[in-house]
Amino acid sequence: MIAKALLAMLGAAIDRKAAVFLAALLVVAVAVPALNLALPASHPLHVSTYAVALLGKYLCYALLALAVDLIWGYCGILSLGHGAFFALGGYAMGMYLMRQIGTRGVYGHPDLPDFMVFLNWSELPWYWHGFDWFWFALLMVVAIPGAIAFVFGWFAFRSRVTGVYLSIITQAMTFALMLAFFRNDMGFGGNNGLTDFKDILGFNLQSGGTRAALFVASAVALGLGFLLCRVIVASRLGKVLVAVRDAESRVRFLGYRVEAFKLFTFTLSAGLAGVAGALYVPQVGIINPSEFAPANSIEIVIWVAVGGRGTLVGPVLGALLVNFAKTWFTGALPEVWLFALGALFIAVTLFLPKGLVGLFGQAGRRLRRGGGGATRAALDPQPKAAG
Repeated sequence: MIAKALLAMLGAAIDRKAAVFLAALLVVAVAVPALNLALPASHPLHVSTYAVALLGKYLCYALLALAVDLIWGYCGILSLGHGAFFALGGYAMGMYLMRQIGTRGVYGHPDLPDFMVFLNWSELPWYWHGFDWFWFALLMVVAIPGAIAFVFGWFAFRSRVTGVYLSIITQAMTFALMLAFFRNDMGFGGNNGLTDFKDILGFNLQSGGTRAALFVASAVALGLGFLLCRVIVASRLGKVLVAVRDAESRVRFLGYRVEAFKLFTFTLSAGLAGVAGALYVPQVGIINPSEFAPANSIEIVIWVAVGGRGTLVGPVLGALLVNFAKTWFTGALPEVWLFALGALFIAVTLFLPKGLVGLFGQAGRRLRRGGGGATRAALDPQPKAAG
C-alpha cells in the first residue's frame, strides 16, 4: 500500500523535463567514472582524476542551488545564509575524516587532531565524540544544519519576519558563525580549518577509485534531492508553498499556518545543503571558516537566478555554468571574475528574469509556433483566383 502510494507520487512528480534531467544525470554519473578508470591517460577521451574531483564539486554546488531554489523559488524565502548550512555539513564530515587520521598525523597523537596538539589541548572536546563512526557523522550532517535552521526559523517565522529583513538576518547568522569558527578555542581548527584528510571508510581519498566513487555519490545525492524536491512541489504541499510565495496574507486568512509550512521547507532545505557540504569536503580536501562568508551565500543566489528560480532544473544548470566560468576566469583572468559575476547578475535581473531555463522555454515556444504556422500554411489549399 505504501509502496503504491510512493510510486504514484513519483509518477506524478516526474514530468518530461524531470525525466530528461534524470536521464542526463545518469549518463554523466556512469560516463565520467568510466572514462576516468577504464581509459589510459594517453587516450583522448580520458577524464583526469583532477577533472573528476572538479566535476564532483560542481555537483555538490548544484545540490546546494537546488536547496536554495526550494525555499526561494517555491516558498519566496530569500535566504542569504545557506552557505552556513553547507559549511556546517562540511564540518561534520570533516570531523569524521579527522578522526580517521589517528597516529598518521604530524604529531602522531592517537586521539587529538594535529591542530589540537599544536594548541596544547589536553583532551578531545565532548562534541567531537561519536565522529569515529561514519553513521554518526552522516546523522550530524543533516541534524546539525537542520536543528539550527529549525531554531532560527521558529523565531523568525513566528515573528512574521519576511522580505529583505529576513534576508538580512540570515546573512547576519552566517557572519556570526564565521566569526565563531575563526576562534581557535572553538575546537574546529580556527582559520586553518580541518584538512590533511587521509581516507574515508578505509579507502584512500587520493586514489582514482575513491574520487570516482565520491563523484557517483554526489550524482546520486543530486538525483535523490531533485526527486524529493519534485515530489514536494508537485504535491498539494507544493501548491500551498507557491500560494505562500505569491499571496502569504491571503493563505493565512484562509486558515493555513503559514509559519509551519515555511519552517518545514526551511529546515528541509538546510538539510539538503548540509548533505552537499558533506560530499564537498572529501573531494576538495579542506573545510575552513571562509565557507561561512556571506559572499558565498550571495553567490548561491546568483546561481539560482541565472538558471531560473522556481524550476529546479534551472538552478542546477546555473550552478554548473557559473562555477565552470569561475574556474576558467580565476585561472585565466582572476582580476576580472568578480566584475563578470556582477555583470552577469545584473544582466539576468534586467533581461532574463526567468533565467536561462525561461529563455530556453521561450525559444522553444517560438519554434513550435513557427513550425505550426508553416505546417498549417502547407496544408491549407491554395486560394482560388478571383473571378
